[in-house]
Amino acid sequence: MSRHLRTAPVALWVDLGEQRLDLVDGWGRRLRSFPVSTAARGPGERNGSGCTPRGQHVIRARIGAGQPLDAVFVGRRPSGEIWSAELARAHPERDWILTRILWLSGCEPGRNRLGQVDSMRRYIYIHGTPSCEPMGVPRSHGCIRMRSADLLELFERVSVGTRVDIH
Repeated sequence: MSRHLRTAPVALWVDLGEQRLDLVDGWGRRLRSFPVSTAARGPGERNGSGCTPRGQHVIRARIGAGQPLDAVFVGRRPSGEIWSAELARAHPERDWILTRILWLSGCEPGRNRLGQVDSMRRYIYIHGTPSCEPMGVPRSHGCIRMRSADLLELFERVSVGTRVDIH
């Protein structure tokens, strides 16, 4: 393949106001759009705030390749469980992290990297959530939640180092 015919790398744009994640090519053209759910407390970068951090990030780790749809993760490891309404009733205190994890790292020192504003140390992910949870409505504890099927599609199209702009 000629170098001139290569496709540009993809990036992710997360619009907090619209509660939408766009997969875009290197020229900013939207390839796919997904509804998401970000923090119920709105945007913010401080550790312990429960807010979704803004600014430039990158995908630092892709976790869960090969796991089944709705696989449950605890501490970034598959628990061996598959989410179901019955499992949810048995564990009402859990904040469900399902299917895959895209762990984000901030790129802007003092804004979303290092110190009390470090997105990676805050464990900010793009992750799957139960199908009964609404999308398009801020309800998370800081992460970016997606429908599990949408996350599976996205996971296959991004890599470590993919740029993520949260605005």
